[in-house]
Amino acid sequence: MIKDYFSLALTNLLQRRVRSWLTMIGIFIGIAAVIALISLGQGLQNAVNEQFSIIGADKIIISPKSAGFGPPGSLSAGKVTKDDIHLLEQVNGVDTVAGRLLKPVSLEFNDKLLITFAVSWPEDKGAMQLIQDFNNYQVAQGRMLNKQDNGKVMLGSSFAQDTAFGKAVRPGNNININGKKFKVIGIIESLGDPGRDNSVLMNEEEMRDLLDVPEEYSLLVAQISANANIDTVSADILRAFRRDRHVKEGKEDVEIQTPQQLLSSFTTILNVVQAVLIGIAAISLLVGGIGIMNTMYTSVLERTREIGIMKAIGASKQHILLLFLIESGLIGVLGGAIGIILGIALSKGVAFIAAKALGSALLQADISPLMIIFALLFSFAVGTISGLLPAKNAAELQPVEALRFE
Repeated sequence: MIKDYFSLALTNLLQRRVRSWLTMIGIFIGIAAVIALISLGQGLQNAVNEQFSIIGADKIIISPKSAGFGPPGSLSAGKVTKDDIHLLEQVNGVDTVAGRLLKPVSLEFNDKLLITFAVSWPEDKGAMQLIQDFNNYQVAQGRMLNKQDNGKVMLGSSFAQDTAFGKAVRPGNNININGKKFKVIGIIESLGDPGRDNSVLMNEEEMRDLLDVPEEYSLLVAQISANANIDTVSADILRAFRRDRHVKEGKEDVEIQTPQQLLSSFTTILNVVQAVLIGIAAISLLVGGIGIMNTMYTSVLERTREIGIMKAIGASKQHILLLFLIESGLIGVLGGAIGIILGIALSKGVAFIAAKALGSALLQADISPLMIIFALLFSFAVGTISGLLPAKNAAELQPVEALRFE
């Protein structure tokens, strides 16, 4: 019986192909947008989670309070210096502290000039290991820097492609940084972060001389002891800064962040942005639902005499109601199926373009079977609910009046 309802409903839709397609537009645009946004958002969240899992939960980032945009410490109101490393090393629960400089520099290669960030490489062995673990630095080509490497640098993975300078940079090539010649000794393996994949790694003292930065750091990274509580250590670090700076609580000129705090902040921002965009996409679904309702009202008017004949030969109100509900539900689910295909194609396309443009696979589409099933059920529900009133009107038609309708 149900099979007959679906067969008859599908036949009615095929008889009015153009109208059916036009009715589905709102549904498949809305579903496509929702699928693309959710899959890209989830893919980005997964990539960020992976990056933070690499950093680990046992590290604290200390940076001057920000006064602008850019990487942590690139523009700041306060200051952290070499003396602050010694200050932090006295805090209970802190094992190792490493300082980092992040500064904009000009790079020249193959007669092309671009602006990027240079980051410092510490000379102390313990600090060197901490920074390598913190950033997950691996060598793709050449070798790592050591403290004897004067006039030598490593480059992020993006420079090993021909997109930055129109020609790939290789170990052994010379490159000008702020007008001074340096030899490239290695390429860092891709980190999945466009900022770090486009950076220059150079020895700290050489970077200080080049940029005339005598004492300060852009940020400090502290390694926490295995048995220490990261929140307690964070509070102790702030207390140490207040004592050293002679300031009251809340007046510190530094910020302390743990990987968990950074991840939580990013997740909150991503969820808000995603919710707003999905809300906008939902407007298309609402318009699509109104379109289905309008189409079904028109269909009831066109088939009034047909409804009368069905009732005259024994069809009940429930039969008529179910027939029109299935028909409107089919419009919704077919529109949803097309929307899912378009959404998957759109999300994969955006991820591909982003990978080419950024030189990083950070943005990936994460499409789960559960999301596809939910999208199909939701689109069927939108179609069914939108067709409820027209179906009810059709079921309430009196056979005699329906047969008289011309």
